[in-house]
Amino acid sequence: MRGLKGEPATDVARELDALLHHRMRLGMVSALAAAESLGFNDLKTLLQTSDGNLSVHARKLEEAGYVTCTKTFENRRPRTDYRLTARGRQALGRYLGHMEAIIRAAKDTLGR
Repeated sequence: MRGLKGEPATDVARELDALLHHRMRLGMVSALAAAESLGFNDLKTLLQTSDGNLSVHARKLEEAGYVTCTKTFENRRPRTDYRLTARGRQALGRYLGHMEAIIRAAKDTLGR
């Protein structure tokens, strides 16, 4: 099986961004790629997860520079909003490119 630029698909799979490969973090980044920003509760509802789970994964993405977190008050209530950074958008693009290469290689192998 071959991946990007003729590399073996196993090499391409090793290049997958492990941070984004987690279902929850990939979901967060994908949702943020489709919106200018999303609030904590919006993400929690969209991803059907708990406060704690979302917080842990959001922090990891923030530490990697993939998302930014802005905390404000709205009518005296705290509000947390997330945005995808340029670095996060690039990482998602690379991740999707690698996944497409893996899928193409698998299809090529199945078609033989």
